[in-house]
Amino acid sequence: MDTKKLQALKKMVDEARKIVFFGGAGVSTESGIPDFRSQDGLYRQQYKYPPETIISHSFLLSQPEEFYRFYRDKMLPQGIEPNVTHRVVAKWERQGKLLACITQNIDDLHEKAGTKRLYKLHGSTAVNYCMRCRKPYDVGYILATTGVPRCTCGGMIRPDVVLYEENLNEEVVSGAIAAIEEADLMLVCGTSLVVYPAAGMLQYFGGDRLVLINRTSTPYDGYASLVLHESLGEVFGAL
Repeated sequence: MDTKKLQALKKMVDEARKIVFFGGAGVSTESGIPDFRSQDGLYRQQYKYPPETIISHSFLLSQPEEFYRFYRDKMLPQGIEPNVTHRVVAKWERQGKLLACITQNIDDLHEKAGTKRLYKLHGSTAVNYCMRCRKPYDVGYILATTGVPRCTCGGMIRPDVVLYEENLNEEVVSGAIAAIEEADLMLVCGTSLVVYPAAGMLQYFGGDRLVLINRTSTPYDGYASLVLHESLGEVFGAL
């Protein structure tokens, strides 16, 4: 690891009073959750349909049994715990340094680590509801059922996650943007920054301390004041 870059990052974190952490799938891979676009990611695994087709609104409605087979198999991993990155972000909040944590992940690991100022851009697998009567169901109910989970009213239950073809929650987006605009340090971690509109949120950061930490390069590397192509676990383990 580049020690000079790490020292520069530590200095930024020490001086910051309004940190916004923006995280993608790479934040959770070190907890054992596969990401989407890496060599071993979900998009490179073989199914009857591509994963990006399966986790779409139209596929849920047209082939719900196949949707839920994939969903239970690949998107509801059990026994997964927060890693050092999740824990450090939660520590910053306890110290009064974290303005907000914005996540593209749906695994609730930030919440499990103790972070409360969360903007979940793509929702959460922990929350499910009936498409007919809106009755809520927890993830335990989904795991305990087979096939298409049904509500007591007979309606189909769906996860409260943003599927392909669906829009992000406007209230969540506006809250996240407001936090980005107010931040004095923005750390963008574990994301390829190719999924919009989430990636476009970086344009709202007006500060001069934008840090990108990702194993591979991103389209925004040239705009950052500091770029680390390192393991998040190693970087946050040293903070």
